[in-house]
Amino acid sequence: MTNAALAPPAPPDTYVFLGPNLPTTARIARDWLVGVLRGTGHHELAEAARLCTSEVVTNVHVHARTTPQIIVEARVAEQWVLVVVYDNRPHPVTEVELGPASPDDEHGRGLALVDSFADSWGVSTPRRPIPIYGGPAPMKKAVWFRLSDDARGEAA
Repeated sequence: MTNAALAPPAPPDTYVFLGPNLPTTARIARDWLVGVLRGTGHHELAEAARLCTSEVVTNVHVHARTTPQIIVEARVAEQWVLVVVYDNRPHPVTEVELGPASPDDEHGRGLALVDSFADSWGVSTPRRPIPIYGGPAPMKKAVWFRLSDDARGEAA
């Protein structure tokens, strides 16, 4: 056995996007993340990441009006990416927000889309940290999702 086999995995590289809480920020954030993923060799995750980022950032814009800025953090490892979107809305996502949308609803499908494209996702707070290696617990609420090169992180 070599020393390399005993070494822990390298920590992920972290990239951070900071934008104003405006309707255009979701588009800018998703395009930024696609650039990060393509630049780090994760081309196959780009479309799923684009969709998930757009949905989560849009949710912050629509539901967290007290957030003056939207922070998107991408933790990029060799085999996966973890995307964290922070807001300062003090309470977590509720079951009502996660419930299914009716066919006539114009809203309400965002987190269901994230659930279908991401390998895992969740909501974290300082008391409930993100259960994935890399980075400190959020100081505010954060919605995160993880996409893996070897899992279902590909848009169909």
